[in-house]
Amino acid sequence: MKNHNFLRRLGYALAGIAVSWRTERTFRTLSLGMVFILAVLVATRPAPIWWAVLLLTAGSVVALELINTAVEKLIDHVHPDQHEIVGIVKDTLAGAVLTMSVTSLLVFAAFVVSLFS
Repeated sequence: MKNHNFLRRLGYALAGIAVSWRTERTFRTLSLGMVFILAVLVATRPAPIWWAVLLLTAGSVVALELINTAVEKLIDHVHPDQHEIVGIVKDTLAGAVLTMSVTSLLVFAAFVVSLFS
């Protein structure tokens, strides 16, 4: 990918997102969650800080799931057999996605509370 023009690099990135969309149910679910958050933001028109915080946390969840997918696919290709270290790496990545997802939900809950206060 080095020294390719911007459009070609953008194509690679979009291809990676497309593969994750086709092959990973969790990625689709988290992406739809981000669309839901965007719809809530459009409907409620909160202060700009809420737009920034909610989109940043939701985007982080989706981006982290892309990283999780990429590393898992690489590990499965390089080391298809069961191995303790492979399991630890995959579990840790899943834990990172879960941690960011819970954080995102808590931020969304704070947003909802702010709507009614």
